[in-house]
Amino acid sequence: MSVRIGEETRALEARVGALEEAIELGGERLDAAAVAEARAAVERLRERIALGVDHTVVALVGGTGSGKSSLFNRISGLSFADVGVRRPTTSQVTACVWGTDGDAVLDWLGVDPQRRIQRESLLDGETEAALRGLVLLDLPDHDSVEPAHREVVDALLPQADLLVWVVDPQKYADDALHSGYLQRLAGQDTSMLVVLNQVDTVRPAERASLARDVSRLLAADGLPDVPVRTASATTGEGITELRAGLASVVAGRSLAARRAETEVQTATARVAAGLAEREPAPTALATGPLVETLSAASGLDAVSDAVAAVVRGRRRRSQVPHIVPVHPDAVRLARASWLSTATGGLPRAWVDDVEARVAPASRLGTHLADALGAVTVTVRRSVPAAVLGWCAVALGLVTLLVGGLAAGRMLGPDGARVGADVQVAVVAALAAAACAVGAGLVRRSAARRAATRVHDEGRAAIEGVARTDLVEPAAAVVAEHRRVRGLLEAALA
Repeated sequence: MSVRIGEETRALEARVGALEEAIELGGERLDAAAVAEARAAVERLRERIALGVDHTVVALVGGTGSGKSSLFNRISGLSFADVGVRRPTTSQVTACVWGTDGDAVLDWLGVDPQRRIQRESLLDGETEAALRGLVLLDLPDHDSVEPAHREVVDALLPQADLLVWVVDPQKYADDALHSGYLQRLAGQDTSMLVVLNQVDTVRPAERASLARDVSRLLAADGLPDVPVRTASATTGEGITELRAGLASVVAGRSLAARRAETEVQTATARVAAGLAEREPAPTALATGPLVETLSAASGLDAVSDAVAAVVRGRRRRSQVPHIVPVHPDAVRLARASWLSTATGGLPRAWVDDVEARVAPASRLGTHLADALGAVTVTVRRSVPAAVLGWCAVALGLVTLLVGGLAAGRMLGPDGARVGADVQVAVVAALAAAACAVGAGLVRRSAARRAATRVHDEGRAAIEGVARTDLVEPAAAVVAEHRRVRGLLEAALA
């Protein structure tokens, strides 16, 4: 059997750490009452972690003469607990721990260091491994005439994972047991066991009916499902079965672990109730619609068209408008529309945090004006287009000149050379037309490039401001919400 010590405690520590980190990161964006409850729970759970939740506490409880101390010695295999007439004289608890690291739990339970013993040793090897993690307590007699004894019993009963009520054949129906304790524990069948000790003093034929009578009384107390085992601390009868039963309890989760589980679950669920089930989709933070709206409001398309018209030669440079600052109302409306989409589904406190972190409309407008003002709106006619245009003009002149010469020769004695002149004129005319068409194509291409450059630079400037002033702060809040939700899911796991 593998060593269980520490596993539950480490798991609890990780969950409490996740809860603590979540409430620290969430801060004022979480419900104040839920956070206060969680902080108190974390403080209590930290104390519980210091003790560990891996030990299973089993308390032997019985009246005077029931033989529970002898049973304690039989289960542990050690003669450590006081037996006989000395027992009623002490209100102290005796404890046996299987494994190590039990001192913190025993300190918390108030067990005197002189009344503790560790069961496992190198000589045991793995023979006691099935009980590793067990803390076995021998409590004072619950029917003692000393009030201090009963006070110790009453204080320790709620701390035990399993209460083993040790009764004997003579006093198993004692009213001090049934009305004083068992009837008040009705409904807690799964955390109790009754051991009918000293069965060696009863004839074998009567033992079964005696155990049935004990079960009948338990049912009358409201505990119909409490198991009843027979044993003899004197002869060792039933001890092996009793140890096996304790081993099955040790293999389960301790009461401390279950209580801590409930507490961390309750506190975490209360905090998690103030979060959204999911964050806005990544597309909610996209800047496309915002950039489109602000680009239109800045007149960027009109400026780009004007630049293209100048490059094509259809407008003078002085007619190119400047990129104007976006009107404050347009900035405010665009910002509000984007925020509504970006924060959709988030709780109000988280939406408020987003609105507090992103740039206000006034600052956003100023940053947009600065960014758009830095966009260079330069207009230069295309040099290749101009060269092609001049070539077209020159070739046109050549065509006219050669055509005129050809016409003159047709009237003179050199008519034979007219054909060659016509050919030259046709070639020049075709070349002029080609240069003119090429100049137009080059001019239009240059106009598109110039307009696109201004348009793209303007949109890039708007998007840069939008990302810095809006997207990045909002994305940080969304990421924090996602982190808090993930931590709380880990705490609930």
